[in-house]
Amino acid sequence: MPSKQKPTLNSGISLGEAATRFLSATPSQLSSGTQQEIFKFIRWYGEDRKFISLTGQEVANYTENFYASGAQSDEHLKIVKQFLLYAHKAKLIDTNLSAHIKIKKIAAKSTPARSVKSEEPVMLTRQGYEEIKARLAALKEERPKIADELHKAAADKDFRENAPLEAAREKQGHVEGQIRELENTLKNAKVIESTTETSVRITLGDTVLISDLASGEKINYILVGAKEANIKLGKISIVSPMGLALFNKETGNILNVSTPSGVLRYEIIKIIKE
Repeated sequence: MPSKQKPTLNSGISLGEAATRFLSATPSQLSSGTQQEIFKFIRWYGEDRKFISLTGQEVANYTENFYASGAQSDEHLKIVKQFLLYAHKAKLIDTNLSAHIKIKKIAAKSTPARSVKSEEPVMLTRQGYEEIKARLAALKEERPKIADELHKAAADKDFRENAPLEAAREKQGHVEGQIRELENTLKNAKVIESTTETSVRITLGDTVLISDLASGEKINYILVGAKEANIKLGKISIVSPMGLALFNKETGNILNVSTPSGVLRYEIIKIIKE
């Protein structure tokens, strides 16, 4: 009975060719970052370099450079380890170079309770709070669409140049950053409810009609929190020079507002409380 022939070593294969084989052989294991991390590893040594010439010391050096770059996630390094293990099993190299990838266990640093500072409250009008909630919900609805874009882009095995994948990953990072920021804003929000009282001082959420004493121009402003400010809509932050000048003032008060061009003077004509 003839003996089973063992696969022979493919000593002529390049790093680029090996990477393409790996990506084609493991489609079910691909994630959004797999192709990009393999591409970075190959580019480090040159995609035309013969795989068999790669040494264990060079792989260990790559590990050190990975951590020296400030990388926080070990998942990307595990992808390289998986690639090297595949290459050894597929007889693309005769040495198991994956053994030279040392995954470091980075312990989470505990912060003493007394050193943790509570975040400053974010003042919002009721309308501003609801608008931020709506924006957050809209961003979260984009997640499935972005995940689908990542999946389609990752299906392209040409890791050398995958602009759609890069664009999808960049979009995902931008959206997730916005989501975290809005969630943090809502978590620390202090909603200032409006009042229908008359003849009271200006507070957050009030619409104020003022008159420029030099030109006679009438201007409407809505006093809002810093997160809601939108000068195009006439919404000014309570911490802006004009916002600080208006806050807690009454109808008939004269305002002196310092600007780069000098001090401007305004009179408060009317206060509207929604």
